[in-house]
Amino acid sequence: MPKKFLKEVIIIVVGKQAEEIVNLLDGKKYVNEFLIAKKLGITINQTRNILYKISDKGLVSFIRKKDKKKGWYTYFWRIEILKTLEFLKHILLKKINHINHQTKSRETKQFYVCKRCNIEFTEEHALLNEFTCNECGDIFTVKDNLKELKDLKRNLNKFTKELESVDEEIKKEEEKIEKIKIKEAKKELKKKEEEKAQRKKIRQLSLKKKVKTKSIKKKSVKKKTKKAKKKVKPNSHKPKKKKISKKKKLSKK
Repeated sequence: MPKKFLKEVIIIVVGKQAEEIVNLLDGKKYVNEFLIAKKLGITINQTRNILYKISDKGLVSFIRKKDKKKGWYTYFWRIEILKTLEFLKHILLKKINHINHQTKSRETKQFYVCKRCNIEFTEEHALLNEFTCNECGDIFTVKDNLKELKDLKRNLNKFTKELESVDEEIKKEEEKIEKIKIKEAKKELKKKEEEKAQRKKIRQLSLKKKVKTKSIKKKSVKKKTKKAKKKVKPNSHKPKKKKISKKKKLSKK
């Protein structure tokens, strides 16, 4: 973006003395206010006053960082290029509308002038003063609107061309912002996909671990069962029956 547009806005908002601040403010990075003051050769309070005036119009933004040792805050500033361009566009449109209004007035109305005092009057005001100047007493003369119309047309062309240039810069800046948004959106989507893949991987590992643990437990149970079977002999748990001889059976009878 041409710095002349930025400087034009700063001159309108703050004044000619502050236009050099444009060379220090960056549209991408935030700049330390103490660095700005040092480069401009003014105090930090004077720098802040300038920045606050610009900030009131929404043309700059800031972030602040706390000094851990000293405890105070330092402000970092950045110019908002798109808002600055839109602000300038609004001013140019007002100027163009004003010129169009004046042109229409010059084309349809008659104006008078006191040549000695160089004061212009509309036909209504000239009539009220009886076409005589209250200051010097001279008689009003009819003003030639052709020269005024030429000046108005020249200024109209100038502001119209400037407006076209500003519109082009606005379009470029909007495209830049859109590209940044798309890039950030893609980055965010990629991050979410990576997080999703990571969670999926963790779940799969967790499931594998569970399956492995179950398999190990089953093998362990099988081994224990086999060992137990080996130790215990067949029918060893049944009590042995005592054999009774035939003689004893007969004696019992």
